[in-house]
Amino acid sequence: MIPYQTKIEKLPGTSYSEVLKRARDTYRAIEKKTKRKPYVRSAYFRKQKVFFDFFWIHLLEKSHTDRVRRLRYFAAAIDLLKNSRNKPLSIDNPHKQGEILHRFAGLTWEGELFYVQVKEDKRNGSKYFMSCFPE
Repeated sequence: MIPYQTKIEKLPGTSYSEVLKRARDTYRAIEKKTKRKPYVRSAYFRKQKVFFDFFWIHLLEKSHTDRVRRLRYFAAAIDLLKNSRNKPLSIDNPHKQGEILHRFAGLTWEGELFYVQVKEDKRNGSKYFMSCFPE
């Protein structure tokens, strides 16, 4: 798995409120581009849509410090999803038979390794951005 070098830095800030504000600003810019569900088009999936349905729900299940740690990579993860053509590590979901989990690797502008996980529904081919996290 070859990591994609993003042109985006990690979101600055140490407290949850600082990082959340910047991540929400990035998300709102994506949200304003459509009247329906927010999405980004992925270069790897031949410009198919990747939706954000599960990301915020999944994030709220994490501890407070883990949320900050993950949110700092949000903007870089969006850039990776939009532009990366590098092959991810893809496995069948061991907990649900009808899903495939794709894990992309990326490097921030500072050179820090992080991962982005996308869930694909086998029945209809829908893709959902699940999580982003550092190494």
